[in-house]
Amino acid sequence: MNAWVFGDDVDTDAIAPGRYLKFDIGEIARHSMETIDPDFSSRVRKGDIVVAGRNFGAGSSREQAPEALKHLGVSALVAESFAGLFYRNAINLGLPAVVCARAKRIRAGDDLELDPATGRLANRTTGETLSCEPIPDFLMQLIRDGGLVPHLEKRLRTTS
Repeated sequence: MNAWVFGDDVDTDAIAPGRYLKFDIGEIARHSMETIDPDFSSRVRKGDIVVAGRNFGAGSSREQAPEALKHLGVSALVAESFAGLFYRNAINLGLPAVVCARAKRIRAGDDLELDPATGRLANRTTGETLSCEPIPDFLMQLIRDGGLVPHLEKRLRTTS
């Protein structure tokens, strides 16, 4: 999976620009990260991983930000830290968000393999393996189910 690397304090307005929020998620996604990397939305591929520094997803609590990344095919987020609401919105949408203190060791284009349940991040380009914070089991189940709504629907089906 190809790494897309961004810096510190990437806010939700960069991820999902506010001027497009009146449109559907496809249109919002087409403008994702355009103020940082104008080619991002046209070049990101299914399975790619977004890597960032500190405070990724700062700003408003708009869930369209992680939703736009997921819509584009991003399979996971790795950052030194996440804004709290952004982190939970990503998880609730079924998009793994992994905290990795050494995320800045990753370079754009590196080929990554991530296991969010164990926190193991293998950089196949450099041969280095980074230890990240594993996503807790109960949140991994929510992610595996496709997000909060499908997870709750599944639970309701099994209890009725």
